[in-house]
This record gives sequence, C-alpha cells and structure tokens, in this order.
Amino acid sequence: MKAALAGPEGELLHQARRATGRERGPEAVVAGILDFAAELRALGADRFGEPAVAAGVAVPGIIDEEHGTAVYAANLGWRDVPLRALLSERLGGIPVALGHDVRTGGLAEGRIGAGRGADRFLFVPLGTGIAGAIGIDGRVEAGAHGFAGEIGHVVVRPGGTPCPCGQRGCLERFASASAVSQAWAEACGDPEADAADCAKAVESGDARAARVWQDAVDALADGLVTALTLLDPRVLIIGGGLAEAGETLFTPLRDAVGRRVTFQKLPELVPAALGDTAGCLGAGLMAWDLLDTHSTTATFPEVTT
Repeated sequence: MKAALAGPEGELLHQARRATGRERGPEAVVAGILDFAAELRALGADRFGEPAVAAGVAVPGIIDEEHGTAVYAANLGWRDVPLRALLSERLGGIPVALGHDVRTGGLAEGRIGAGRGADRFLFVPLGTGIAGAIGIDGRVEAGAHGFAGEIGHVVVRPGGTPCPCGQRGCLERFASASAVSQAWAEACGDPEADAADCAKAVESGDARAARVWQDAVDALADGLVTALTLLDPRVLIIGGGLAEAGETLFTPLRDAVGRRVTFQKLPELVPAALGDTAGCLGAGLMAWDLLDTHSTTATFPEVTT
C-alpha cells in the first residue's frame, strides 16, 4: 500500500508505504487500510495543525464508484466491500472518494502529468496486465458498469493464448510486462529472466530478444490502433513497467502505430510522467474534487493498494 498527505495543487506533503498483508485474509487488508488512513490523518493534524478534510482511495478490481463499493478484487479476496463508508466512519465522517487504481492513476497523468492540458487522452499502463483510463475534459470515464478502458482484453490474436477472462488472444497475453517476461524466459532458457532483461538484450543486439520484443510491440500497436479508432485521443500515454525501457519501447511502438493508421488522426504518443506516485496523486485529486479547493488549504490522506 502507498499513502500520502497532499495539498490542494496535488503536491505530496508526506508519503508512506506498508505491506498490504493480503496473506492474512481480505478482512485484514481492509483493517490495514483503515488503520493506515487513520494514522496518516493523525500525522497530518500533528504536523500541519489541522486534520485531513477529505480522503481518496484507489483499489484494484471492479469498483462501484457511485456507491463507494469495492465490488470484486481477486487478488485481495474482496466482494462487495463498502470501503467508502468504512473509511468515512473511521476518519470522523469526512468525505471519501473511491476509485479504480488504473483510472485514478490516469486521472493524475491527465491533469498534472504527461497529458496535462489535453482535452482527450488515453492512459495505458503495461504491467502484470494491461488496462486503460479514458480521459475526457479533466475526468476519467468509468463506463456504464465500471469496465471502461479494459483494453487488455481486446482480442488482437484471435484463437491465440487463453486468457483468464475466458477469451483467447487478449492483448495483455502478448504485450504486458508479464507476457514479455514469460516469452523471453522461454526464448533464452532462463526461467528467472524478465521483461527488463529482454529490453537490455534488445539494446545489445540479441536477435532472439528482438523477435520477442517486436512481437509484443506489434500486438500492442494492434490494440492501441483499435482504441484510438474508437476514442480519438489527443494524447496516448504509456506507463507501467514495460515503459521503463524508454525509447527501446517507444521508438518501435511509434513506428508500428504509425504504419497501422489510415484515416485516423495519430495522437501524440508519450511516456507516463508520474511513475508510481500516480495512484496517490490521483486519489488526492479525487478527494479535492469533493471539496471547494478555493476555500480550504487542509491536507488529506489517500491510500492505494
């Protein structure tokens, strides 16, 4: 878990981390979040002279933002956790915003990060899986049922590798950091090799690595062109672990996307700017959105898991 106290302009005044503790069960994770937020609020009151006036929390899985419920999170064992109500009660009744982790990070990237100033953007982090955040005029679209932006489950290789979602050939089975890690480990014969190792091998001229990398880039470009055809973003922001390869990823990716567009307008394709602070920053922005930011200078906690 990451948490922070943040000011009205999104500045992080204090940051902290601790283990999620999911091995102790879903209830223990919830208790840990509540304790962490309460400790942070008390620290804010002590250090800045007043307690937090709002909170934001970003969690993985399926989120009902309207009702403040963490509907389902496989990795945490959650089902229908009324997290917003629990946090508000623990924090003295202050308003609490609940959001999806990727959409929350995308909100921060869009407002104060790589998409700052863009009226339409798409944020795509390439990590264990692939998700997306659709930015429209300073907000992130959740969709009618909370599933908007799930680009990782666009089928780019019909009949291909099975995906846990039930489909075959989903984008994240070919272009996520974990997919590249698996492909490179198999290609080089080292079960400990990962995507970062593959990127280094590409840079050193390894032909096997180049093939693995290009396969991932091509699959990613196919998925991204589908997304930009539907959404027409002005800026396309790529983040997550795979983006840490820098131009080893971005140069061939820009080329691959450019080759695939026809009538579509090619967006600016840029790396994410906020790194692993995006979740905390986005949770902070959600919390400040609950308030009149022009009339208060208080701080607040955000917790991401």
